Amino acid sequence: MSWIPFKIGQPKKQIVSKTVERDFEREYDKLQKLEDQTKKLHKDMKKSTEADMAMSKAAVKISADLLNNPLCEQDQAFLDSMTALDTAMRRMDSFNQEKVSQIQKTVIDPLKKYSSVFPSLNMAVKRREQALQDYKRLQSKVEKYEEKEKTGPIMVKLHQAREELRPVREEFEAKNKQLLDEMPKFYHSRIDYFQPSFEALIRAQVVYFTEMHKIFGELTDQMDQAGLTDEQRERENEAKLNELRALSIVADD
Repeated sequence: MSWIPFKIGQPKKQIVSKTVERDFEREYDKLQKLEDQTKKLHKDMKKSTEADMAMSKAAVKISADLLNNPLCEQDQAFLDSMTALDTAMRRMDSFNQEKVSQIQKTVIDPLKKYSSVFPSLNMAVKRREQALQDYKRLQSKVEKYEEKEKTGPIMVKLHQAREELRPVREEFEAKNKQLLDEMPKFYHSRIDYFQPSFEALIRAQVVYFTEMHKIFGELTDQMDQAGLTDEQRERENEAKLNELRALSIVADD
């Protein structure tokens, strides 16, 4: 969101001190950045959960494809391994769905609700600026009559201008005071608002990865009965690949 003050003629009298205007701009700038950060975080969290879901669904599909491999009909050991893998992937997907659902309720939805407050804040700032524009316009009008010769008609117009100015000045001062009081409160409230969400996010991740450790630990125990190291498996695979390369049908001409 952006705030662009109205461009109007300035009265000779300074109706808003530089300190007050500087304080207002500083507080509003902090809220502008907060809105941008909240929107970005909401977008990133949605993309993250969507990627998580896509990952677990892809893992389930891969394990299902492997389980349906014709080799499973011929090799019981391979069938047992792929069955174990498929079971693990489906358990992973189930826990991932629970995690994503929890993050949706405790993080993404609160972020969306928090972002929905900013349009009202922006509107309040615009109303304050409109009131300031009216205040400056009527103050200039008063100053114009004050500079004229004090004739009867001029004095009547001056009195009318001052009467017109008074409620407008009071309205601006009320709006200005309200925003200066409440913008810092709104900014500082973000900690109390978001802390439970981020704690829930951490808990959801801890629960998920704790379960993943169990699932893949069990899967390793089921599939790694030979107890081979990664290096040994790599040498074994390379040896088998060399055997395949030695076949005449794949030999280089």
